[in-house]
Amino acid sequence: GFFDESEKILFEKLISVSGIGATTAQIILSSMTPKEIISAIINEDDVSLKRVKGIGAKTAKRVILDLKDKVAKMNIDGISDIPVKTVSPVKDEALAALMALGVVKSKAEVVLSRVMKSNPDIDHVEELIKLALKQM
Repeated sequence: GFFDESEKILFEKLISVSGIGATTAQIILSSMTPKEIISAIINEDDVSLKRVKGIGAKTAKRVILDLKDKVAKMNIDGISDIPVKTVSPVKDEALAALMALGVVKSKAEVVLSRVMKSNPDIDHVEELIKLALKQM
């Protein structure tokens, strides 16, 4: 399954690119957040896409070429399929700590968002990390 609608939409767009199958699209989505993927496509940042396992220079450029207009059109039409990142120092600190422990950024963000949503009163990093690790 997908964490939210934005991941599903991006998955469908990614598998429409020649050379990107379901497995590769899942790897991309597990390595980068939807916001990071869209930013990389709009800004023609093939370096970010090439960091994903299984994505080489040609595939990264093909993703950018094939999806830039589709992603730009989404923004022009005012469709906000990508959730806006909220600023939370506690969440950011917990994210950095989880990544230092070897957790993939996108997975850590998903789990932290879930924990924050179910426990909005959390104001200590240690407590947030503890709850996040229990959900992994």
